[in-house]
Amino acid sequence: MSEHDIQKLVADHAALQKENAILKEQLALMQEQFEWLKKQVFGRKTEQTSVVMDGGLQLSLFPEEKVQAVSAPEKIITVLGHKRKAKRTHDDWMSTLPIEEKRYEEENPVCDRCGAEMEEIGEEKVYDELVYTPAKFHIRRHIAKKYKCKKCGQNPEISTESCNIRFAEYPVPMIPHSFCSPELMAHILYEKFAKAVPLYRQEKDFASKGINLLRATMSDWVCIAAEQWCKPIVKEMHRMLVAGRIIHADESVLQVLHEDGRKATDDSRMWVYCNDKMNDRSIIIFEYQPTRAGIHPAKFLKGYTGFLICDGYDAYNAVTGARRCGCLAHVRRKFVEALPKDKSLYDTSAAAKAVEFCNRIYHEENQLKELTANERYEQRLVKVKPLLEALFSWLEELPIEGKGKLVRAIQYALNEKKYLFTFLEDGNVPLDNNRAENAIRPFAVGRKNWLFNNTAKGAEWSSILFSIISTAQANGIDAEKYLSNLFSNPAGTILLP
Repeated sequence: MSEHDIQKLVADHAALQKENAILKEQLALMQEQFEWLKKQVFGRKTEQTSVVMDGGLQLSLFPEEKVQAVSAPEKIITVLGHKRKAKRTHDDWMSTLPIEEKRYEEENPVCDRCGAEMEEIGEEKVYDELVYTPAKFHIRRHIAKKYKCKKCGQNPEISTESCNIRFAEYPVPMIPHSFCSPELMAHILYEKFAKAVPLYRQEKDFASKGINLLRATMSDWVCIAAEQWCKPIVKEMHRMLVAGRIIHADESVLQVLHEDGRKATDDSRMWVYCNDKMNDRSIIIFEYQPTRAGIHPAKFLKGYTGFLICDGYDAYNAVTGARRCGCLAHVRRKFVEALPKDKSLYDTSAAAKAVEFCNRIYHEENQLKELTANERYEQRLVKVKPLLEALFSWLEELPIEGKGKLVRAIQYALNEKKYLFTFLEDGNVPLDNNRAENAIRPFAVGRKNWLFNNTAKGAEWSSILFSIISTAQANGIDAEKYLSNLFSNPAGTILLP
């Protein structure tokens, strides 16, 4: 064999080894994607430590030198104990309901042992039961007295006008030339936007009760309610939100069938903005936009100079003037998704170690819930900041090769580093964006039922009504009663939920 043949074999061997390595990497990546998709379809989606880590906090995963590096100084710091709310029993909420008493007695009670006559010695509650009364419909007929002037039109010398006839004052209908009442409108909106019952299902439900109410009619009513009653309120909510110090932001996919210049299969977006949990009044505002571009949050938050808490989407950088904060929950989630399928490998898994770093940060943060903002700010610098610095010091030492979930999780965390430290500047700023994710979850759940919006205008009206109902529920208000009260007032009345 000539030297040329030997060199060719060596080159072929090297090329095959390189190809084999690439194919192995692709196979590992596809297996990882397959396992993730299988988990999304059949597995639990919870991120609770007790489930994903099988045993809770595993602080032994931290090297001894890291534990020493992030331990607190010698100064003793007292942290207030966590106070749990007492569990609410049945008697608590049952005491607020009206009671219908049923009494049972015998006319001539006789002893079932000896047959002698028995006498009454008192009464005692035997048991309670919760009764449900199905919805009832009735007609509220408005009848106004009719009056006629005796003099108008009778004497031409006094007046040449025709006889004056008028009605007694009566409330104008909510929607002219319709039989829609405030209570009915409130019920339709509550079913659709709070319970995710599409209008076509409501149409069937009404029909089963003998009410012939078409979905097209209900759709027209919904649009009128959103435009005339709810839109001015959301505008005032927006003014109050932007005037605050903390705003959470997130967005989710929405499909709109008939949208100018776009296909029915193109993804639109429903954005959500809300204030922080520590605020006395919760404000949640949904905004429909056809795209995911940064111009939309920039326009919505124009003039805002507080803290903006969001995920790693770069479009939020278009919001000038705001202090952007990262989300530790998103960082943790990336590493949870990168955990190996075999839990016996957790001891040597970088993803498992990163999850435990995040768990320890959350553990320390949870101990500070009962403190004031200033106290929390000081304690974070002592307890939380060293842990966060240790996490990123360790992540920066890890080798980043390939395209697996672990690599993407590390890259995501390092890209978000500059934003994840911002919450340390103010004791009221949380370290994650769970507030916005919880606010947008009802919309995402409802989307599985009603699937899409027909028009862009309908999507805009839906965002207005989601804002009103979500805010009312977040403030502990009965949303259906609130809407009924709102629609009983003239259109344009500012009645904040």
